[in-house]
Amino acid sequence: MSEIDVVAFKKNGFFKQNQENKFSLRVKALAGMLKADQVKKVGEIAEKYGQGYVHFTTRQNIEIPFISLDAIETIKQELAASGMQTAGGGLRVRSIIACQGGAICQGGLIDTTALAEEIDRRFYGRELPCKFKIAITGCSNNCAKIEASDLGIKGGLVPTWHNQNCSFCGRCAGTCPGTAITVDKEKKSLDYDEKKCLFCGKCAKTCNGKAWTGKNGFRLYFGGFFGSEIHTGKQYVSIILDTEKVLHVLDAVLVFFTSNAKKGERLGKTLDRIGTEQFQKALEEALSQ
Repeated sequence: MSEIDVVAFKKNGFFKQNQENKFSLRVKALAGMLKADQVKKVGEIAEKYGQGYVHFTTRQNIEIPFISLDAIETIKQELAASGMQTAGGGLRVRSIIACQGGAICQGGLIDTTALAEEIDRRFYGRELPCKFKIAITGCSNNCAKIEASDLGIKGGLVPTWHNQNCSFCGRCAGTCPGTAITVDKEKKSLDYDEKKCLFCGKCAKTCNGKAWTGKNGFRLYFGGFFGSEIHTGKQYVSIILDTEKVLHVLDAVLVFFTSNAKKGERLGKTLDRIGTEQFQKALEEALSQ
């Protein structure tokens, strides 16, 4: 099989194996979610066309190994009939990974699945100079390890302290990882240093008296990737409180990436090469919309 054929199959979610004329089929599971009947269908396909097992990828998709070339079109039709599709590779926006977030998890500060669905609807599959990975995590526990992706989104909370509800027990200070809160129990006083705040929301989660509330938002990290090199995503904007602004920022990042990256160059490498001034300007313009 020629190289151009291999690239075309990979783009459509079929990855060449070591075994001749065998492919590993990658099924898209947006934010790691499939319906029960879809999971059954994947199992049926593995039994019928593969070797009876599946592999869960590190980015929450499902692969069915040992698919023969002549079965590919039939499998695509069966997946489509069950509301599924393949997860293509190549130089494009890839499948979005996410933890269960605030809809399920007690620690979650944002609805990660809803955000993943909207990003997928607007941006999935957009052609780019290099692959672009997006990860969403609901809180500072960071189960999705978002700093390892080109764009990482972490749920956060901008806290507000209500003096009249505070018992000055010190629980919030004891759980604050940024040491932004100090409490004097004897003097019944509390000091909050906003500059040290990591927007983790632990003060509000810990407080039993509703002395801490806040507005949920999104903390964005850019340029991360793991591989032969490790590049940790960095923050270039403060916490964003509006979902639509997050989407504006992502669109601006993809436009910037398309205009400035070399073919095969991840976003983090592009920023290392040309600097961040132009990138930060693009982010500021997106946030002003």
